[in-house]
Amino acid sequence: MRSLGFALLLVPLISVAAEKNTAPKFDVQAAERFAKLALACVEKEYPNKISHVLNSDADVAPPRKLTPAFYGCYDWHSSVHGHWLLVRLIRTFPDAPFVAPARDALRKSLSAENVKQEAAYLRGTGRASFERPYGLAWLFQLCAELREWDDAQVREMSANLRPLEDAAVERLKTWLPKLSHPVRIGEHDQTAFAFGLMLDYARSTGNEAFGKLVSDSAKKFFLADKNCPLNYEPSGEDFLSPCL
Repeated sequence: MRSLGFALLLVPLISVAAEKNTAPKFDVQAAERFAKLALACVEKEYPNKISHVLNSDADVAPPRKLTPAFYGCYDWHSSVHGHWLLVRLIRTFPDAPFVAPARDALRKSLSAENVKQEAAYLRGTGRASFERPYGLAWLFQLCAELREWDDAQVREMSANLRPLEDAAVERLKTWLPKLSHPVRIGEHDQTAFAFGLMLDYARSTGNEAFGKLVSDSAKKFFLADKNCPLNYEPSGEDFLSPCL
């Protein structure tokens, strides 16, 4: 009864909180703004910040030649999650005005030939750390989002992505057992945030072996954590919380 009474006392507070909720509604107009941002950058090659290991003169090339699927949006991982954003927005608002140009952009980027070159690039000599783990984790989100969408054109794009997806899984299966400590900074190299995206992907796609590897790694690194100094956050360059 004490629990019930306490719960009843909370009802007015919850109602007041609900009445004061002024968060903007994510409607089709908001989605349109995000879609325009992604569409404006997925094919915009410059400016571009590449993380590129050169093994010879033959490796000198513009971004569109090095990574022809994900060369826009300033850097590789931003291009990847720009494509993920388009997929999510189309799925959420299938009748919105941006759907046709977004589908065209996805179809153009995620062609079989483009992705084949991306996979070859990822497997290239000296590129073991390329976009690891942040960019690869976002790639997994894109792959999972496409697989969850029942659409003939999308199934083709999902199949096209498989060589790059497989290469990324192989890369991380090799890396995680060797990783002796977590990376706790509040930037791209942080392991905790990437682990969350990887685990979502593994569960969504039914990749139990990869999911177990990620889960075991997370437990090894974080299960015994305590007294993380939140009062030192954020640092001047954080966009993720090292503790949370």
